[in-house]
Amino acid sequence: MSDSDLLKIDGSFGEGGGAILRLSAAYSVLFKRPIRIKNIRANRPKPGLRLQHLLGLKALTEISSSSLSTCRVGSEEISIIPNTTNEVKSNIHIDIGTAASIGLLLQPIQIASLGFKKPEQIEIILKGGGTFGKWAPSIKYLQEVTYKLFEKSGLKIEIDILKHGFYPKGGAQLKCVIYPSKGIIKPINLIELGNVDLIQGEITITNQLKRNRDNIGLRIKKSIQQQIKGSLKINTDIKLTWVNSISPGVGVSLWAHSDTGIIISTGTFLGEKKLSSEKLGYNVAHEMIHYLQNEIPVDKYLSDQLIPLMGYVDKPSSIKVSEITSHTRTNLELIKLFTNREYMIKKHDNYCIINFQ
Repeated sequence: MSDSDLLKIDGSFGEGGGAILRLSAAYSVLFKRPIRIKNIRANRPKPGLRLQHLLGLKALTEISSSSLSTCRVGSEEISIIPNTTNEVKSNIHIDIGTAASIGLLLQPIQIASLGFKKPEQIEIILKGGGTFGKWAPSIKYLQEVTYKLFEKSGLKIEIDILKHGFYPKGGAQLKCVIYPSKGIIKPINLIELGNVDLIQGEITITNQLKRNRDNIGLRIKKSIQQQIKGSLKINTDIKLTWVNSISPGVGVSLWAHSDTGIIISTGTFLGEKKLSSEKLGYNVAHEMIHYLQNEIPVDKYLSDQLIPLMGYVDKPSSIKVSEITSHTRTNLELIKLFTNREYMIKKHDNYCIINFQ
């Protein structure tokens, strides 16, 4: 294949981070378009591939029987030649030696699998990595929000958490099963929030943080409930879950189902050494309060999960978000390179509508 046959992508454009790499690689496999990406993560303090990016690329190309150019941690250029025979492996194993985000590692595979038609199921076994991590979707968030909305469009993904992993050592163990769609993937239209009468959530805490006189989980839960009750007067059902993990950690997520089929969420908030349990609960609660009071049906984390699906489906899709981040705009522009589909952004006082026609 000649160099002119490759779609050339500048990894430094827009926000210039790992999202460009993940989406480009996924779309290369999904649309069977050979690509070359240069200047990978050029806008980051440590440019080039990090281990989680390298593992994600290798997993994507292995499962789709595609070709990945020789690359390593630190590489700033890669090429992918997608397999055109629709051959997809039914199982792979991924070993992660760090606390790299499993949610981000799986993202290219979940996007590419929108186009998989067989086998009936694909099993991915992951050892190592983090179920929670900064600037990344937690596995709980994927289970309760992203994958439930994907399933409504026709792609079913299940994750079984055998062991949690937190920074800095990771050490998670998971099984992910993808059930390729037998029909046409349906478009996404999430505009009207509707009514919410229950806010659910989970506070995940590692056993290292169990202390008799300082129950972190109950303090976080009480703080959340006080804020929700005072501002929204909506019932809550928040579970406290203690888990085994090599490294100590706390992860908190809230989500709510509306009567219009919306699942709005706070994303995942992490505990930090200098952040009190009460302040953590306050922060999480006010993220939910913001979305519900402003009738926003798609949280800022979910929009970047849904935009690749919207760009793939050849029917009109639309979502309502609170803002258009540089990250979101970069993803939108990147999709145009593969699909030639046009998007439109309509700005209002406290929200924006993203449309694909």
